[in-house]
Amino acid sequence: MRRCDVHVTRSKRAAVAEILVLCVAIAAVLLFPRAAGPNAASRTQAGNPPPQTYLGFDANDYPGDDALPALRRTFTFSGYWLNAPPGAKTNSWIGKRAELLKDGFGFLLLFNGRLAKELQPPVDPGDSGARDAELAVAAAQREGFSVGNGIVIFLDMEEGGRMLPTQINYIRGWSGRVASSGFLAGVYCSGIEVKEEKGQTITTADDIHKRAPVTAYFIYNDACPPSPGCAYLKNPPQPSQSGFAGARVWQFAQSPRRRNFTAHCGATYSSDGNCYPPASRAAGRLLLDLDSSVSPDPSALGTHNSQ
Repeated sequence: MRRCDVHVTRSKRAAVAEILVLCVAIAAVLLFPRAAGPNAASRTQAGNPPPQTYLGFDANDYPGDDALPALRRTFTFSGYWLNAPPGAKTNSWIGKRAELLKDGFGFLLLFNGRLAKELQPPVDPGDSGARDAELAVAAAQREGFSVGNGIVIFLDMEEGGRMLPTQINYIRGWSGRVASSGFLAGVYCSGIEVKEEKGQTITTADDIHKRAPVTAYFIYNDACPPSPGCAYLKNPPQPSQSGFAGARVWQFAQSPRRRNFTAHCGATYSSDGNCYPPASRAAGRLLLDLDSSVSPDPSALGTHNSQ
């Protein structure tokens, strides 16, 4: 019995000692992260850096060469139309790539697509999409954007809600021909929820995502919230907050202001309801749309544009 008692006592002492050693080891790891390995904490932070966003703008009218340096102090990238913007008959952006590059702008390549009324019979929507893709690709190449560099061209689809079959076929024709030409097919569309029958809702982006092959999404959603309105933020909101989680770019403010969507951020716009550049004589009264992107060069999904 005595031997047994001694054995038990020693066992208890050994167990207590082991527990104390374990506690000290745990405390060392918690209080001194470096004990877990060299630079363990810094490696964890480097592996999960805070997401970065970039502020850009798009406008129907080219702001002018003299305005670019002042605009670059606020914006990282600029929209760049490859054909006439919505409502316009001419395109003032053509031939301006070198000027924008000189001032360090990234690019958001845009091609104005067709409205639903332009895709009615006897028009073949798929064929129209393919032909518009050929025009967009040719324009991009003339402007110096190279094939094979992972360049995205965004097709501007102005109409929201669920897409008609003709519109989906048009986007499919566009996407297929852009991809076969060595560029990447993107789309500009709405991330605003639209009510349908039986209490259901739909966003244009979700509808297109389910029915057409598109590589990148440029989402417009100026509703406040989630939009901050016409606000020039150093860290603009994440595109994923636009109403479509997979957005690469988010247009969160438009000119002119749409009052039915922007009641809660109306004070951020000018008194006439437009969004203008920060004080700059050179930029004048240029009407702007404000954009947030996950990249300083949103149309460069692969290698950056060659100069």
